[in-house]
Amino acid sequence: MAGLQKYEIIINHALKKGESIVFGCHCNIKYSGRAESYLAEGDRIIFIKEDGTLLIHQPTGSNPVNYMKQGSAHTLVSKDKKLIFKSRNLAAKEYLDMEILEIHFCHSQKLADDKSLELAGTERDMSDMLFQNPSLVEKGFKPLSTEEHTKYGFIDLFGYDKKKVLTVIECKRYRGDLSAVTQLRRYVEKIKEAKGVDNVRGILICPKISPNALRMLQDCGFSFKAVNPPNYLERYDKGQKRLDGF
Repeated sequence: MAGLQKYEIIINHALKKGESIVFGCHCNIKYSGRAESYLAEGDRIIFIKEDGTLLIHQPTGSNPVNYMKQGSAHTLVSKDKKLIFKSRNLAAKEYLDMEILEIHFCHSQKLADDKSLELAGTERDMSDMLFQNPSLVEKGFKPLSTEEHTKYGFIDLFGYDKKKVLTVIECKRYRGDLSAVTQLRRYVEKIKEAKGVDNVRGILICPKISPNALRMLQDCGFSFKAVNPPNYLERYDKGQKRLDGF
């Protein structure tokens, strides 16, 4: 019990100071809120963030097996040769109780990070790339605008083809699916209505497309073009020669 008492003091002190905490333990978990769940005894990795967010991970996998949202309050007390960890988020009506039988390691630290994640290769990046390099769409394509607003959302790229036919382009950074085709069809129909014309082309641009989506696209009279999103943050050009290649 002496070891658990030591960790009780360490973790409560870190909680009081508002530090980020990570510890590994053998525990069982009861949760009530979004659903009701019970996780029997096993080894878990616990993360407590400075904003009250709690993440509980099993030894494998990227997703937490349990979590509590930002703003949760946490308490830790010893009882019957165990540590009882209670997490409460009254606003969300969520409750988590964890019985800790053993702690394998523990570390706490006040952390500083005011940076925002810089995304690259987004659909906006794709549309900007195509606007600046219209030949990637097709020869003779002349872009007019990106993020063209409609009742159903923003068209990624809008312009004329070499025959001066209005062309609507929908970009997807991953695989095109049925929902992407449906979205493109809605945009084409809205442009037809707004411009008062019957002949409007639709092109879906993405690295690849599912077979069902391709059939639906063709049934709508639209086209598919395989283009990869720009990798502005890529560390190196995967196609470049290695030192031993010269």
